[in-house]
Amino acid sequence: MGRGDRRLKVHHLTGHIAGAALASLLLTGAALAEVCRADSVSLRGDWGKARFSVEVADDTAERAKGLMHRRSLPLSAGMLFIYETPQPLSFWMRNTLITLDLLFIDERGVVQKIHHSAIPLDETPIPGGDNLLSVLEINGGLAKRLGITEGSEIRHPAFAGNTPAWPC
Repeated sequence: MGRGDRRLKVHHLTGHIAGAALASLLLTGAALAEVCRADSVSLRGDWGKARFSVEVADDTAERAKGLMHRRSLPLSAGMLFIYETPQPLSFWMRNTLITLDLLFIDERGVVQKIHHSAIPLDETPIPGGDNLLSVLEINGGLAKRLGITEGSEIRHPAFAGNTPAWPC
């Protein structure tokens, strides 16, 4: 089974075992922490570190489609929406079939707001705030499980030109 084909169903894990399995799946080791690639993001904060493989949506068509019509998302994956300049951002869940956490990120790669467990198919706007450059979507409930908080820093080449909080 290839790395991209692996899927872990968190609801089958319980208690401490679930936390340990999640941590071992997502937390970065010293070698991975040094990697800065377009197809992954690393996060860090007082809660620890995590790494996600990401699809990048950095043009109008990709951002409009996002994760619509997908029935699942691998646990260690997400989608990173990148905009040309910092701006107010608001998302919705039109045609999105899976529950997602939305991390709204400023131009320095700092999480400014987290919207937990956005409801599938809900067209209610989810405002992220002003002066945002990016949004990271991950599986719903995962930010809380890992302890990801506002103020967490994200490492990705998209923030390189903006004096990033966590440079590549």
